[in-house]
Amino acid sequence: MSDAHASSDARRTGERPSAIVIGAGIVGATVAWALGKSGVATTLVDADGPGAGCSYGNAGAISESSVAPVAMPGVSRNVLGMLLDPEGPLRIRPARLPRALPWLLAFMASARPARVERIAARLHALHHGAVDAHLALAREIGAPELGVRHGHLHLYPDEAALAKDADSWALRQRYGVEVRKLNRAGIVSLEPAVSPRYQVGMFLPDHAMVVNPQRYVDRIVAAFRERGGRWSRDRILKIAPAGGSWVCASATDEWHADHVVVAAGIASKRLLAPLGIHPPLESQRGYHAMFEGARAPTSRIVVLADRKAFTTTMETGFRIAGTVEIGGTSAPPDPRRSAVLERIARETFPALAGAKVTTWMGHRPCMPDSLPWVGPARGRAGLHFAFGHGHLGVTDAPGTARRIVAAIAGSG
Repeated sequence: MSDAHASSDARRTGERPSAIVIGAGIVGATVAWALGKSGVATTLVDADGPGAGCSYGNAGAISESSVAPVAMPGVSRNVLGMLLDPEGPLRIRPARLPRALPWLLAFMASARPARVERIAARLHALHHGAVDAHLALAREIGAPELGVRHGHLHLYPDEAALAKDADSWALRQRYGVEVRKLNRAGIVSLEPAVSPRYQVGMFLPDHAMVVNPQRYVDRIVAAFRERGGRWSRDRILKIAPAGGSWVCASATDEWHADHVVVAAGIASKRLLAPLGIHPPLESQRGYHAMFEGARAPTSRIVVLADRKAFTTTMETGFRIAGTVEIGGTSAPPDPRRSAVLERIARETFPALAGAKVTTWMGHRPCMPDSLPWVGPARGRAGLHFAFGHGHLGVTDAPGTARRIVAAIAGSG
């Protein structure tokens, strides 16, 4: 289960720095792989195994063009409408509202046009090169079949629905993203199984997907270990500075290293609080429905833009993922959320009739301004952040790893 033992000391040997990466989702796994490849003695620790959280349940999208933050101008008006819709893509559990209110207010404040422009520039810098980086990584770890560049197709019922997203599309195009607008005939030429509900499409030909996110993370971690990286399945309870280095402690073990990288998703907030660091993280609980036993209805990521849902044909079946639920981390999943996704998928793709379905819920670690915390902690030498990627953990894993490696190993 573990390559590391109690009181493991991974501190600097000669000129070789050492690091502990907390969290083995797609971000943490990619960071650990990149650090190990760069010559850093790296230990990866996670309580639940590689890719067990959102890295398992996501839609597998690699979306370099997603430079528009979730909060765009006019969001307060749109949020109210979604909250009044019992099947809308955004729900807030009443019990969570008092605690989530500061986050929601910061979220709406980040939608000011000037802030949106600054956020988009920073997201673009982090996303840049994500598709090529993932395809290269998939080849390097011996699983090239996991990365597929077939483009993404965003669908709208009509021009009026598309107009609601005009600002987001304009922002993408200002950053040089290739977009092809399609009519119904164009949609059918790419994806003939789509229902007649959708009459307008926006096609991003350069985008890509991961066809099995769980296997991808498993393979990254396996390759990391094959290169000499150390893996431990354990729950880190405390991180603390220790005489010029850092110590990470579980209930039974301790790890020492020059650097610690917090890539623990929503749990990053708990780990950093004792250090007086309070990231404004909120769980945007996401759901998916997975269909098995039916012929795959699509060949690429198909986004049902009016429903805020991503659909993907994966190795293990056909997945629809989406919705945002603000409900904290302890409340059980709401089966009505996944049931809505299941119904939408069956309505959109009649070929799914009779397919068996399984469901899932996970915690996306979201910042109110859509900007993850990536890089060295100010005033805390050796502490690094790699969390808060929200809906874009897959897309941003290589860019995050690049920045962490630059900070620790001194190379880009």
